[in-house]
Amino acid sequence: MKSYDVVIVGGGPAGLAAAIAAKKEGIDSIVMIERDDRLGGILNQCIHNGFGLHTFKEELTGPEYAQRFIDQAKELDIEYKLHTMVMDISKDKVVTVMNREEGMYQIQAKAVVLAMGCRERPRGALNIPGYRPAGIYSAGTAQRLVNMEGYMPGQKVVILGSGDIGLIMARRMTFEGADVQVVAEVMPYSGGLKRNIVQCLDDFDIPLKLSHTVIDIEGRDRLTGVTIAEVGPDRKPVPGTEEHYDCDTLLLSVGLIPENELSKQAEVELSPVTNGPLVDESLETNIEGIFACGNVLHVHDLVDYVSEEATTAGKNAAKYVKERYGKDAAKDDKVIKVNATNGARYTVPTTIHLNNMTDLLTVRFRVGDVFKNSYISVYFNDERKQHRKKQVMAPGEMEQIILKKKDLEAFEGLETITVKIESE
Repeated sequence: MKSYDVVIVGGGPAGLAAAIAAKKEGIDSIVMIERDDRLGGILNQCIHNGFGLHTFKEELTGPEYAQRFIDQAKELDIEYKLHTMVMDISKDKVVTVMNREEGMYQIQAKAVVLAMGCRERPRGALNIPGYRPAGIYSAGTAQRLVNMEGYMPGQKVVILGSGDIGLIMARRMTFEGADVQVVAEVMPYSGGLKRNIVQCLDDFDIPLKLSHTVIDIEGRDRLTGVTIAEVGPDRKPVPGTEEHYDCDTLLLSVGLIPENELSKQAEVELSPVTNGPLVDESLETNIEGIFACGNVLHVHDLVDYVSEEATTAGKNAAKYVKERYGKDAAKDDKVIKVNATNGARYTVPTTIHLNNMTDLLTVRFRVGDVFKNSYISVYFNDERKQHRKKQVMAPGEMEQIILKKKDLEAFEGLETITVKIESE
């Protein structure tokens, strides 16, 4: 059995940032395991700009952003394996991997960083009636076909779901000469960033129909058309609102799911809201020495935040290995629970060990609806300590609060921190 101090599962933006951070903390025995034929993950197919504004203070494309981290990883001589699949992670941090050259073998890790990213929700999860004709793609699959493989999925397009990938593909397909007729969204608000609605739909006069969904798919061998209808508050179609569109392509942008099958095998506890691991202030899961970051933890809107979070996970994995390979006494102090309520759907992290906390801690969360002229409030036990007004909050955009360690230490008997949305 091989052994490494830190094993990082995934070579995308999260895995790269975590590996670089761990190496800079003085850990030399690191391996990054990536199943694709190159590092960079999903960024390789995201050839649009808008990346790196926070991290590098300039606008980059996805491949350019990834390359900056790949270059750093290579300069630091971080070992990585491509075309290599992680088959299993045990709770004692034995990682079973397989590739063509070495077959199946095991690695004993002192710390593991989960950075597997997320996958798209498939058609099967939507219960749309109709046959299974050619021409139905997830938006990410279409993005890969157009941007990396050089294939055009079709010419007359309908998009279901207004997630960021769907919005970006509406513009991309238009650039390639396709007729994008409509984007239908079952919710009464868009799931994507406001800037993507403006730049990808409004600028190209592509209509966005909120509270609409596809109710029928036509065609047996090849898609020939779809019917969309308005939905009521119960999300069921409203009779008499049906509209038919002739099309040969339906793109689905209906949500992303953190890729946590390996996490489950390691008995990592998952959040029922995000489907990602529950973590503490160090981004450590309930399994000692297993950390999580990026879209495997919760789906982010900006890759800059993925890199920032993964840097924290990499540093803490290195700290865990160095300070002692085992339970650190600092973790045994009192645990403060972090709760989300009143419009806030979840928080990352969900627990804080005060002794282990850095001077400033970023807590990220998403809201469950559109809020206008509302306040983000933070309560220590039952006492309100932060109250910040925001003009607009929407589920497609991540929110955050900053906690100061000195404030938490100064509050006597602190047991819970609650994040909620308030009207005044």
